[in-house]
Amino acid sequence: MAKIEFPVLNVKMVDINKVVANDYNPNKVAPPEMKLLKHSIEEDGYTQPIVTYYNEKNDSYIVVDGFHRYRCAKEYFHLKEIPIVTINKDLSNRMASTIRHNRARGTHQIADMSKIVVYLSNNGWTEVEISKHLGMELDEIIRLKQVSRTKRSLCKSCF
Repeated sequence: MAKIEFPVLNVKMVDINKVVANDYNPNKVAPPEMKLLKHSIEEDGYTQPIVTYYNEKNDSYIVVDGFHRYRCAKEYFHLKEIPIVTINKDLSNRMASTIRHNRARGTHQIADMSKIVVYLSNNGWTEVEISKHLGMELDEIIRLKQVSRTKRSLCKSCF
């Protein structure tokens, strides 16, 4: 069995000016998702540190994962320091790590999202509140509610 390391136990605050983006991350975030990330940080704070590699030569931290959290810190919140962890890997392995982090996040399944929207709605959340806190358009919320109704009529024991 592989030895599992826990860089997450070594979070430290560093000067944001020492943190730089990598030049290979293929992950792009559309404006609605960026807005949701900003809102998430406003609501919950920074719950995950930015994963970095320390470049001793330049005394800088290169982002491996968390570029968009880094962008929020810099562009929206104008933070002077951000939470980081470091991993010590060569460039090829940092690239692989970036892709693993991106792909491991997965996607949200429609049926599961439908259940969440219905639950929130049944517990007093308005469509506007659901839209704001989940980063969804109103028409998407309505569609998810319709999916739930259709499934319920087809399979009463599923809900």
